[in-house]
Amino acid sequence: MKSSIILITVLFFFGCASDTNKNSSDNINNSDQEQKTTNQKADNFNISILLDLSDRVVEPPLSPSQKERDLEIVSSVIDVFRVNMKKKGAYLAKDKMRVIFSPPPSDPNVNNIASRLSVDLSELDNASKKEVYDNVEKDFEDGLEEIYDLTIDNSKWLGSDIWRFFKYDVDLCIEQDPTYKNVLIIVTDGYLYHKQSEQVKDPNHPNRTAFITPKYLQRKGFWNNPNWREKFENEDFGLISHDRNFDNLDVLVLEINPSPNHRDDQDIIRAYLVKWFEEMGITSPSLAIYDTDLPVNTKRRIELFFK
Repeated sequence: MKSSIILITVLFFFGCASDTNKNSSDNINNSDQEQKTTNQKADNFNISILLDLSDRVVEPPLSPSQKERDLEIVSSVIDVFRVNMKKKGAYLAKDKMRVIFSPPPSDPNVNNIASRLSVDLSELDNASKKEVYDNVEKDFEDGLEEIYDLTIDNSKWLGSDIWRFFKYDVDLCIEQDPTYKNVLIIVTDGYLYHKQSEQVKDPNHPNRTAFITPKYLQRKGFWNNPNWREKFENEDFGLISHDRNFDNLDVLVLEINPSPNHRDDQDIIRAYLVKWFEEMGITSPSLAIYDTDLPVNTKRRIELFFK
């Protein structure tokens, strides 16, 4: 992946917020305009994209493929990222964006690429920000394309332990600086499973788990059960709570894709996730969960979520 940033010698500014509608991304602002923006409070994005590289990327087959859908999601997020850069101008742009795999890939090739899928504008000078603006979409697309191809070709499903990620690592997605809006985008089919969390138990809540799988839902009597919602609520089913509060984190879950033979799983998975996130202080409108859809519709939902 061509992700390294080459410093250029031409100073570049995207334009102050007040000049957004009349200046293109290539306009140059003078130093007086730069100084006028220093006292403005920037609305910075701190965006994390958690991708589930389990066998969902090949099963069931979709058109467009799951790989193509996932790459379109990342591209749509990058569009939001670049628009925010342009709106504020290079001097004020301090946004951050990263792609996350949890747990980290064990494949050294995948891990090497993944480690470079990160941008922190707060650490860059204006010339380097211009380089990011021009190349970030291609850099991320090339890197993810290679990661997905390696994963599919080798059939080494990394999986995603989303439950454990919120227990130990979600702090990586949160800036305490109030000028940052923390956004976590989770791309998953909704069936949460990783072998390292399979045996996690909560003795006080026997129907709480660290995973959601079709076999588990079948075994517990959710399939073909018109009263599944009452069962879910009355018997306290759900994911094990972490007893933490993340009210400074917005979460967007995309590509929920239940088994086509058990459409109730769509609502059951949603019930699991909403209950779990609400117990961690993440509620609507800071929480949104959407099923897999045509990329054009998903793109629109991403744009609306950031607004």
